[in-house]
Amino acid sequence: MADPLYELLASYFESPQNPRQLPSPSDPVTSNYLTRLSTLPLASLTSTEPQSLSQSSNSLLISLQALSTRSHKSVIASSERLSTLRTALPTIAAEASRLQDAIPSLDDETVRFSQKYSKSGDNLLLERRRKAMLVARNIDRLSDVLDLPTLLSSAISSSSGPTTSVGGSSGGSSVHTTSNYGSALDLHAHIKRLHTLYPHSRLIESISTQAEGAMRVMTTNLIASLRTQGFKLAGGMRTIGWLRRVAPELDENWSRGKRLNMGGNEGSLGALFLVCRLSNLVSMLEALGPLRELADQETEKRMQNTGKREGAQTNGAVWSGGQQTERYLKRYIEIFREQSFAIISMYKSIFPSSSLGPGSTPDTQRLSSSLKTPAFKSSTINGIAAPKPLEEDPFYPLPSALSTFPLHLVDLLTDTLRKFLPNVQDRGSRESLLTQVLYCAGSLGRLGGDFSMILASLNDPDDDSEDGAGDDEAAREESDGVTHDENENEEWVEVMKKHRQLAGRLELLASGVGGGSTTSLREASSST
Repeated sequence: MADPLYELLASYFESPQNPRQLPSPSDPVTSNYLTRLSTLPLASLTSTEPQSLSQSSNSLLISLQALSTRSHKSVIASSERLSTLRTALPTIAAEASRLQDAIPSLDDETVRFSQKYSKSGDNLLLERRRKAMLVARNIDRLSDVLDLPTLLSSAISSSSGPTTSVGGSSGGSSVHTTSNYGSALDLHAHIKRLHTLYPHSRLIESISTQAEGAMRVMTTNLIASLRTQGFKLAGGMRTIGWLRRVAPELDENWSRGKRLNMGGNEGSLGALFLVCRLSNLVSMLEALGPLRELADQETEKRMQNTGKREGAQTNGAVWSGGQQTERYLKRYIEIFREQSFAIISMYKSIFPSSSLGPGSTPDTQRLSSSLKTPAFKSSTINGIAAPKPLEEDPFYPLPSALSTFPLHLVDLLTDTLRKFLPNVQDRGSRESLLTQVLYCAGSLGRLGGDFSMILASLNDPDDDSEDGAGDDEAAREESDGVTHDENENEEWVEVMKKHRQLAGRLELLASGVGGGSTTSLREASSST
């Protein structure tokens, strides 16, 4: 029934008034509908079936409208994609064919790559890659190594900052922030170990060069710290200890290979210490420049007064100035006494072996005994005089730097006294200054540098002749009945007597004399 019914209804699709596409008889929808039509009565085909078809058409139209409203963008996009599908499929087929043709060449390249980068043989590229991977794995360690010079410089710069005053303006002391010098020395030792382990590494060589530059800066800072004011014994011992580690060549005789250049084991550090502290002493004395200028003015006035007396006899006018010179000399002697005692006492505490004297240390005795055999049998080598053995060289061992340092200090003081002491003519003022000099000499005498007898040469007529008025002054004083030399001799002798008398009294008081202390003091005073 289905086929005749399909043929009957197919004629309506082929009408020229309303041409429509003829559905296929094998379509499941068409087959199901024709089967349903065959089961309907004839009355239904003319009455209910048209209404059912109209209702289904309206329902499908509404569904299509709702679908188009809801999914029109997706539908349009799908339509556009489907429009390019007919051109994309041939392109995909052509590319697949090309890929299939390239597979043999790809296989050949793969084989060549595997042979070129095989681990079985030496390959520079693989070696570079292995090194790059090793660097990548140890990047943290390399970063730490590269930061060593920066850390070293930071430790040194933070340790050599400006000084801070501790205490009052008069009794305070300058303290250096040198707490990081120990860390800097540890970092430098670590860099030296790395350079020993990896001597051919350019990176370690560069780091070592930077570290040596930083250590030179540290050495400069340490030497500069020896010249600061308020320098204490504890800081000096730390600074000398650091200098021994930073610059060992200053502590040993590198030219001879033996410690025979100095009397003790201080090497050149002792001389360096004394030079730096002497520089600080000179700077402190130069700070008295305003007082020195006033003293120089009084010297000029005294010279002018002396010149006037040479030209014409005055009515017994005597130079009565010297107050500013007295102030200058008092301050000068006080600073000299404090600083000279501090320098020598600190030196003996830091370098205790220097007090044994040249050539008296056990090390130098053993070294001198081991050098009994001369190093050169002939006095000439190829016509050139050979050097003498150490034990025959009269300049070795050299004395300690401290052996001549007090002499230089005394010369510094006596030159100033000879220049400015003639300005002070008041007897009480001169005795006060000379007593202060005796106290200074006694202070150094506790360290083996007593120069109290230098007072006898301070007022030497030969020294006074430089002002051009020694003969006139002597003639004037002879007219008064007392010569210039006798006054000067009486002056320093009287000062020495008073000083010794006072020293004897102080010793009696310090010895704890009981009820007889007054009698003892009187006897001491009468005996003097």
